[in-house]
Amino acid sequence: MTTVVSVHSYRGGTGKSNSTSNIAANLAAMGARVGVVDTDIQSPGIHVLFGYDEHLGNTLNDFLWGKIPIEQAAHDVTDKVRASRDVAEGGALYLVPSSMKAGDIARVLREGYDVSTLNDGFRDLTKALDLDFLLIDTHPGLNEETLLSITISDVLLLLLRPDRQDFQGTAVTVDVARRLEVPALYLIVNKVPRGVDTDDLREQMTAAYAAETVAILPLAEEVVQNASGGLFSLTNPDHPWSQQMRGVAERLRG
Repeated sequence: MTTVVSVHSYRGGTGKSNSTSNIAANLAAMGARVGVVDTDIQSPGIHVLFGYDEHLGNTLNDFLWGKIPIEQAAHDVTDKVRASRDVAEGGALYLVPSSMKAGDIARVLREGYDVSTLNDGFRDLTKALDLDFLLIDTHPGLNEETLLSITISDVLLLLLRPDRQDFQGTAVTVDVARRLEVPALYLIVNKVPRGVDTDDLREQMTAAYAAETVAILPLAEEVVQNASGGLFSLTNPDHPWSQQMRGVAERLRG
């Protein structure tokens, strides 16, 4: 059985793609077969964390437009994990990126795509690659694609910052997720300034959302300086941010 995990935030800039890639890499290092799909088709970017430029080869767009089966858009990025950390037997990581070509993005904005095709693609990808986990990096906010991802998910990971706008928007998303009966909903608070009482923050989160906060990520200069330059949790395994990422991966495995 594949565990489908949607990683979502109500607003942009929460570090969603960075968190998705690092969680996925840690799961693969632990021995899981993991797929990551970038469904933020309007503003893709997770591929940068795996060392790709705008020349990606096959992409999710090619699948959505009927050119290829989705597994042909899956890039094996296991070596990106292995370069920094041992990968347990059986571990593998695949990335399905979205196109960075201006014409492809414009076509999506102009024509859209059949969301049901995306659902079929998720199912086909998990079978073709025999995945233990499928992580979906979603577009911020709530739209048809996001609602589909939430609906089919076993786990919804919601990222937010300690910011009033994020708190209010996350409340809306939590309400929608509960109406859609998502089996498990976890919260990740990112970019928490130094000096914040994390125990108090965790209590506030529980009171506001009645959901488990699985990570409180510090606002770390080192992570900011990394600037999407790679998988920080693998290259800096002892950093508190990295330890939190491993903790999320372990929670998902558990």
